[in-house]
Amino acid sequence: MQTKRSFSYWQWRVIISSMIGYSMFYFVRKNFSFAMPVLSAQYGITNTDFGIILSLVGIIYGVSKFLNGFIADRFNARWHLVIGLSACVGLNFLFGWSDRISALITGQQGGPDFVGTMVLVMGILLVLNNVFQGCGFPPCNRLLNHWVAPRELATKTAIWNTSHSIGAGVLAVLCGYIVSSTGDWRLCFWIPGAIAAAGILFIYITLRDTPSSVGLPELPDTKTELDGNDSSDAYRAFVRKKVFLNPVIWVLAITDLFVYVVRFAVLDWGPTFLGKMSVPLSPHLAGWTIGIFEVAGCAGMLCAGWISDHFFGGKTHRVCAVEMGLVAVCLVILHLIPDSTSPVVVLGILSLAGFFLYGPQALLGVTASKHATKKAASSAVGLIGLMSYVSVIITGAGLGWFSDRFGWDNLFILMAGFAVLGGVLCAFLWNIKDDGYIHEEKA
Repeated sequence: MQTKRSFSYWQWRVIISSMIGYSMFYFVRKNFSFAMPVLSAQYGITNTDFGIILSLVGIIYGVSKFLNGFIADRFNARWHLVIGLSACVGLNFLFGWSDRISALITGQQGGPDFVGTMVLVMGILLVLNNVFQGCGFPPCNRLLNHWVAPRELATKTAIWNTSHSIGAGVLAVLCGYIVSSTGDWRLCFWIPGAIAAAGILFIYITLRDTPSSVGLPELPDTKTELDGNDSSDAYRAFVRKKVFLNPVIWVLAITDLFVYVVRFAVLDWGPTFLGKMSVPLSPHLAGWTIGIFEVAGCAGMLCAGWISDHFFGGKTHRVCAVEMGLVAVCLVILHLIPDSTSPVVVLGILSLAGFFLYGPQALLGVTASKHATKKAASSAVGLIGLMSYVSVIITGAGLGWFSDRFGWDNLFILMAGFAVLGGVLCAFLWNIKDDGYIHEEKA
């Protein structure tokens, strides 16, 4: 009984600590989107330039998430998070000086050479930042799969995944007010960076690794083929089988790509798009809109996780297929409503889309983790992360070029098409087995 109480205490401590820790990564990653309109107005940087940067850093983040997935399965999660977040904080403070760096290199305070060099400096710093951003999710996924039993993984992973929305939502409101009240894009990096610096200390003090690291037994009913033979060769063979040669993982990865196309279209371009509506929103109201989109996403994740475990027997992929269809419906409605529609109505429908979208965003990884097992869960999610961030080719350079060439009129119908593709693909997994563990009745 004492062991059970101790396990429950540490389980929730790890979940809450890693949630707060991961939300800090958003403070030093998604702030660039809110600086973009100011940078454009101040220096004349085009949407195409911004789109190229967003595509490049997104691909780098996806590759980093992929590689860190393999590291996370074999490395202490606490130190993994501390090292990654420390590097991101330092780069964010440096980013606030990118105009000074450009002036130092070119000897100019303005003009095409100055702006071109500044874009290059920002691109390099954002690439480096996203190299270390990949240290955020994989170790957290390792923690969840070592501390949470498969039968309740959907519910508790959904709770943990609210860290995405908490981080992005609070940052959206914070940066919206920073831009509105000061007009200084640098503060979008320095203030969130200072908050994230405090998060590094929090992670170090509160977080621990697996149950065995605090003297507790590992989870029951999570036996794998790797148990008893954890050599490097055995581990590589296990990862090949459970991840790279597993068709379920590949279907989930491609589905997640479509989920992230829709998600990043809103997060990366939302502040710019909402400011150009026929009834435009001010920067701080646009920030609140994206923040509310994230809050709705939090509620959607919690509902989707609970429904998966209690009504679908943990078959999270079925919930994902249904919700992607509902996302498409919301986006079609946003396309069809008149341009003169009240921003409040737009906000309501956009929030509903977020409610349905963030279920799949959280639960596709749960399905992958169950099938790859706790021994290779982060490797599987790393592969999915790599595929999902291929989406930035579409949402970054693609939408940047699209908006410069054609405007924003058909954005929502385009995103609805991607949502439908994701739902149909996920539906092909409707009858797959529950997980990849070796259960006694099948041994």
